[in-house]
Amino acid sequence: MNTITAALGTDRARRPRAALTVLLAAAAAVGAPFYFAPFQVFLLTMVLLYAVALAGLNLLVGFGGQISLGHGAFFAAGAYTAAVMLDRYDTGHLATLPVAAAGCFLLGLGFGVPALRLRGLYLALVTLSFAVFLPPLLKRLEPVTGGSMGLTVDRLQPPAWSGLAEDQWTYFVVLAVTAVALLLARNLLRSRVGRALLAVRDNESAAEVMGVRLSLHKTLAFAWSAMFAGVAGCLYTWVIGFVSPDSFSFVLSITLLAGLVVGGLASLYGPLLGAAFVMYVPSVSQDVSEAAPGVVFGLLIITVMFVAPTGLAGLPGRVLGAVSRRPPRTTAALDRTPAAESAAESAADAEPESRAASPLGPTDPAVVDAEPVGAPPRTEKE
Repeated sequence: MNTITAALGTDRARRPRAALTVLLAAAAAVGAPFYFAPFQVFLLTMVLLYAVALAGLNLLVGFGGQISLGHGAFFAAGAYTAAVMLDRYDTGHLATLPVAAAGCFLLGLGFGVPALRLRGLYLALVTLSFAVFLPPLLKRLEPVTGGSMGLTVDRLQPPAWSGLAEDQWTYFVVLAVTAVALLLARNLLRSRVGRALLAVRDNESAAEVMGVRLSLHKTLAFAWSAMFAGVAGCLYTWVIGFVSPDSFSFVLSITLLAGLVVGGLASLYGPLLGAAFVMYVPSVSQDVSEAAPGVVFGLLIITVMFVAPTGLAGLPGRVLGAVSRRPPRTTAALDRTPAAESAAESAADAEPESRAASPLGPTDPAVVDAEPVGAPPRTEKE
């Protein structure tokens, strides 16, 4: 009962801090577009939409225990869905979002069925092949996708009543969609589906014995993950206003997976940190070395993985754990008062006397020649 009470007390103590953290983060997010320059606002917008894609990948890899190297293909599917609707059918921007989400959900559902019999490196290879062949396919479908030239669409325009610039309005729209997506991912993980995903990730045999349908939840993991990637792709079309097959090569899939691992697998804050890493670190690498920015980017990833093996989201806990495990410093060696020195000298003088006064000291023949209890009697040769 005391343990339960202590746990409840700890949870109640954490809630005000969590609420305060959320309020401060919300205030900072709302005030950011009024403080930074337009280019910095654009980078923040890209961080938010990449965070949506990484949140979906986190459901599949971090919480589902599966691996995907083809997430960029679902991202491209959502981006092209929005671009085709805006260019060919002249629909509104907001109308493209549910269509992209539903289309990518069905695409992930269909892709998850044949992937049920695969796992590990085999599943990674199949998903990578999906990301490799999609850009050439988009080039072949020129009447719909525009071929190699791509499609140029109108970007989001702020309404007159808002009084905001184009970059600020786009930022707030993407911020609202990202907040809803992250909240949906959080609630999904706390539902029966999320608990089933965790059970499948930890032990498939035990989960199946407990009544979890492995095929259903593995397929749903792909579907949900693809849906989040499609939403991110739709936001990408809104922000950039242009899509082409070369923008969605297999490098994008690898970059997304690297961003998730750096941010932190199976963490609610990992996608945000990973998205910031993916957006800002390449520009920093370009400033450090214009000749080989990829080398600097790779070295930074290695450094982060060495310092924080669990990702940036687990770095604070790792630091606090190292501090709590640090042994306390002894004060005996620092105590140089006269009283302490005299006490140490008295103890050193008394130690030989105590050894001499002992009837059975370490060098006493009676102790050295003593036979253990139950030992056989010695012979003359011994």
